[in-house]
Amino acid sequence: MNKKRLSPCSSVLLVMAALLVGASLFFPWWKMEFFAPQYPEGLNIIVYPDKLEGEIDNINALNHYIGMKTFSEENFPELQFLKWLIGGLAVLVLLTGLIRNKAYLYGVIALFAAGGAAGVWDLRRWLKDFGTDLDPMAPIEMDPFIPPILGENIVANFTTYSSLGTGSYLVVAAFILTLIPLWKDRKQ
Repeated sequence: MNKKRLSPCSSVLLVMAALLVGASLFFPWWKMEFFAPQYPEGLNIIVYPDKLEGEIDNINALNHYIGMKTFSEENFPELQFLKWLIGGLAVLVLLTGLIRNKAYLYGVIALFAAGGAAGVWDLRRWLKDFGTDLDPMAPIEMDPFIPPILGENIVANFTTYSSLGTGSYLVVAAFILTLIPLWKDRKQ
């Protein structure tokens, strides 16, 4: 077999990876849940690649008291183009699986890694911005804070939990599927 070509099995893995990336567009990628004595059932913000869902109006009303900016789709310009980037990645992974060229696979893996790093950086940047750029004239004075990307945080009487959504897990699974051909076809 040509040393620059991927095996048919690797091609199938890449097609599966492309399908997972495409499917991730329809699921949440990240969420934050808020619990307090007055909200024992919790409130949440659910982030999809192209929209926000959850009890955003209630959260914004509460965040007003500590001087936090409002959450809205307009405040996150990434939501206007992220779905197209993800869809483009799915197409590139699919083409790599169909063309079966190892050099293309390296490029796709680099895009995955760069996109993942950029996504984590961007989420961290927004969390820092929202938690530290508090209005000094807010009714309740509070020290700046940075909610974690993953895990628990306590702000006033609210305990928050941040976690990945199904869409993120699908993309991680897809990334793993793109790495398997590197090992599988290493001697070809």
